Amino acid sequence: MSKLFCGSSGLLLAILSGLAFGAAKPVILDTDICDDIDDTWALSVLLKSPELDCKLVVTAVGNTELKAKVVAKLLANAGRSDVAVGIGVKQGDGSHRQAAWVKDYDLASYPGKVHKDGVQAMIAAIMNAPTRVTLIALGPLPNVAEALKREPRIAQKADFVGMHGSVFVGYGGKNTPDAEYNIKQNVEAAKQVFTAGWPMTITPLDTCGLVVLDGPKYQMLLQKDSPIVKALLENYRLWLVDGLQQDRKDLDEAGRLRLAQERLHHGSSTLFDTVAVYLAVSRDLVEMKEVPLLVTDDGFTRVVEGAKMVHCAVKWKDLDGYETWLVERLTRN
Repeated sequence: MSKLFCGSSGLLLAILSGLAFGAAKPVILDTDICDDIDDTWALSVLLKSPELDCKLVVTAVGNTELKAKVVAKLLANAGRSDVAVGIGVKQGDGSHRQAAWVKDYDLASYPGKVHKDGVQAMIAAIMNAPTRVTLIALGPLPNVAEALKREPRIAQKADFVGMHGSVFVGYGGKNTPDAEYNIKQNVEAAKQVFTAGWPMTITPLDTCGLVVLDGPKYQMLLQKDSPIVKALLENYRLWLVDGLQQDRKDLDEAGRLRLAQERLHHGSSTLFDTVAVYLAVSRDLVEMKEVPLLVTDDGFTRVVEGAKMVHCAVKWKDLDGYETWLVERLTRN
């Protein structure tokens, strides 16, 4: 694997400021960014977390090369070209909801490393690391499953943290579990990941499905003038516009733009993926429970005696406190 740069004064300052919490954890992010907007929020939070030393971001699901452009541009805007970009297993040449943001962006212009085989870069980053690596996964798991297939020993050198499953609570807080998207979209990959030998921690819908920013907290974010927040909000706007083109065909373009702007200023969508990044930093605000989880053929994560034990964030101790943490993290200088 090519050398991963870890320079830049901004990164050094971030790491030094996090030394009070111990050395920054080396992190790899596997993300299906551009499908839902919460991945972009999660990446932004990760970049603003001095406790985490992001080495590599690998794109997952669909047109992973297009998605890599979004990641690279976000990293470049944030001054974080020390982070390598990996193109994950490609599943097509289609478009995605944030494609407009990178319509004129050339991936070759990214100042940092770009790995055409993101899965191999993931394997190398884990196997060559002097300490355990935290692998944060935010979407369906074809990349991680392929990495395990090529090199099963990564499970001995990495801790898995993911936004996956539904244990006791389903979408929207309903009191029965659902077949959660990240599992259901690729059940076979999820089965491989959920039976590997690594320690597993997840935020299922029980906790991550309840996070929405609005009111004064969200307004504080809107007022922040920083490269990361500006890029985040611009991607949110474009994501909203793209969705309205499909959902509100009764409106003309001007009407869709107005509605997108209204929604942009009102609040966020559900920020599922941000909680996975939080769990890599802290677990103080959630109730953790070790649960034997089995991925079923129909995409559920069932509690089954004898299945792999998984550390699950099953309840919030302080959801309001988490939302405050999230905004403070994104708006810190």
